Amino acid sequence: MRVAIAAFQIESVSFLPQVADVDDFERVALRGASMLEKMRGTNSAVGGFIDVLEREQAHIVPLVDASLGALGPASDQAVEHYCDEIVAGLRAHHDLDGVLLFLHGASWSPRHEDPERYIIDRVREAIGPRLPLVIAFDYHGNIDAETLRGVTAAFAYQKSPHTDMAQTGMRAAHCLVATVRGEIQPVWAIHRPNVVVPSIFSATSLAPLADILALARARETASETWLDVSVMAGFAYADAHNTGFSVIAVADGDRALAEQTAADLCATLHHHRAALYRPLKVWSIEAALDHACGRPHAGKPCVLLEHADRMNDSTHVLAALLARGEKNVAVPFLWDPQAARLACEAGAGATITVALGGHSSDKAGPRLQVAARVRQLGPTRARYTGPVFHGIEFEIGPTALLEIDGILVSVTSFAAFGIDDAPFRMFGLRPEDFRIVVLRSKTHFRSFYEPIADEILVVDTPDYGAADLTQFDYRRLNTASNWPFSRDARPT
Repeated sequence: MRVAIAAFQIESVSFLPQVADVDDFERVALRGASMLEKMRGTNSAVGGFIDVLEREQAHIVPLVDASLGALGPASDQAVEHYCDEIVAGLRAHHDLDGVLLFLHGASWSPRHEDPERYIIDRVREAIGPRLPLVIAFDYHGNIDAETLRGVTAAFAYQKSPHTDMAQTGMRAAHCLVATVRGEIQPVWAIHRPNVVVPSIFSATSLAPLADILALARARETASETWLDVSVMAGFAYADAHNTGFSVIAVADGDRALAEQTAADLCATLHHHRAALYRPLKVWSIEAALDHACGRPHAGKPCVLLEHADRMNDSTHVLAALLARGEKNVAVPFLWDPQAARLACEAGAGATITVALGGHSSDKAGPRLQVAARVRQLGPTRARYTGPVFHGIEFEIGPTALLEIDGILVSVTSFAAFGIDDAPFRMFGLRPEDFRIVVLRSKTHFRSFYEPIADEILVVDTPDYGAADLTQFDYRRLNTASNWPFSRDARPT
């Protein structure tokens, strides 16, 4: 059995001005044997592909893995470049038995508001109508029937934080292998509740979402035949016609089962739409600081989650902490290439004057004019050890640990989210050493920080990932037919 694998992903905030071009993807792109070597054993969909295919003694044809994280739009050239590369690789191998792709689902470019559909359509055209094509998606993908029209089957992460990325790749790979062997005949259905929620409310441990996902697992278990259900939360900050929740059900030859399952769960999501939109408290900056700063340090940090920061350079919370004179505070992985460069040029022990952060957009907060002591210089690469991206190495470029009036800020040259203790370990520190830790994640941080944090306060700021979706100027999403913008929204 010969199976081609490839991946293209970026979670695009379409409102951001920064565009990820081919050069940005090439910084992390993997091909051929390097793709197998780097991704084998990792908690990633591609890692899951490799695990199953190697255990099944399939011959793997690794094409390309061009995977960035949460950023702004992709350029049209980047989407088309990697699609062309995947298609060329498939055309060069005429003896394939199947294709596995990992696509995020919330990629976006000016010409392609649904790059996944564009890639799937081109791949299907290249491989013909019969070759099995199975897709793994991120839980935050924006998907509809048009996206999936060329696929044999599709699967998405079932957890957020995404501790099941490898498992999702395995689900997809098992389906492909069984399809190639003639053991199953997958059919799928997709329904959409036309409900859009901010990412901060998409953690799968939050009620009522947790109960709805438990219902999906119960439907799988109760089915007399194979059934797989993916409830996808969508990504509110990519302005597309299919932004929002969706439910994909895949069954073995039973289309009615797939249709009924997806429709039922979609109706349940729609019924709970109001509760899905506000499952936890969101604090203002001042209220959060009043609460956090008055607490004694008991060996566990209070996490202030500046969740609306999409580029890791917002200064709203940091500015407020500095204004209050707070000490024993850590701000890991603030994206500021200029500050990192100045610190590396000056060296450890030096004091630099820098305009810190706030450069990605007009919503990212003020650039803070500060004098900072360079405590340490850091590595240019790091490795996640927490449950979500376990084992995956990532590049941060020249990095430094700055001390600003008793607050430690690690600055990076490339944007990276602090979702575990990697930003601390690289400098010989621990999150538990600090009274307050400022994070910029949405849900992934929870798998590591919930066990060690004294309290987690979700702080809303006026950035491009804010909890109030009505402030965004959607042009492609039909807000007249989607909750929370319209009370007349109905499932489809």
